[in-house]
Amino acid sequence: MITTGKTAKRVCLAATVLLLAGGAWGLYQSGFFAACTSQQALQDYIARRAPYAQLWFFLLQLLSVVLAPIPSNITALAGGVLFGMWSAFLLTWAAVFLGSLLVFGLARALGRNFADQVVSRRLSEKYQAVIHAKTTVFLTLAFLFPYFPDDVLCILAGLTDISFRRFALIVLLTRPWGLLVASALGGSTVRVPIWGLATLGAAGLAIFVLGMKYGDRVEQWVLRHLVHHRKEPDQT
Repeated sequence: MITTGKTAKRVCLAATVLLLAGGAWGLYQSGFFAACTSQQALQDYIARRAPYAQLWFFLLQLLSVVLAPIPSNITALAGGVLFGMWSAFLLTWAAVFLGSLLVFGLARALGRNFADQVVSRRLSEKYQAVIHAKTTVFLTLAFLFPYFPDDVLCILAGLTDISFRRFALIVLLTRPWGLLVASALGGSTVRVPIWGLATLGAAGLAIFVLGMKYGDRVEQWVLRHLVHHRKEPDQT
């Protein structure tokens, strides 16, 4: 039984690696990685896929989560230019959400062997300790601010004991906002000056540092507060 289970995992891991390698090779052959050198080149690459450009864009966003060649915010920006704010956002968000759950599930099912195949040892060692010690707080803050490799963190989160439901909720509540801003910028719905971006970045970094320092206390306070209010109806 144990041998069979290990064999099945190895077969699944090998199949996953082959699929990822095949996807990466297909993107390379299509010129995707060369197009990632600039926003304009990426826009031209997607536009050449008409009349299936939106479907191709969705598949690219999904593969970008699994293969993580470039941040999803960059492709969302290009999508905003091509399809407008809301189309780019909805396509990107659906792909990112599904991709995040996919890589989390693969890491949870296949374990360290899968993670080692797709995450560099440097990144794994950099984030492994903090993601195990403060999984919920760290993932929430990291997904909210554009300073961290979100897709890599989804894989590492699969190696922790966080539940699938909680992880899905965190992704659902935190990952859309950066994609929405990028899609809006690409669609010319929102224009933010350089000083505004710098201010937002500094504020985000400050919130992240405070969250890492006091996040556990805030989380415990919220939990106690919720428990208190849940008990009140029973006492009345």
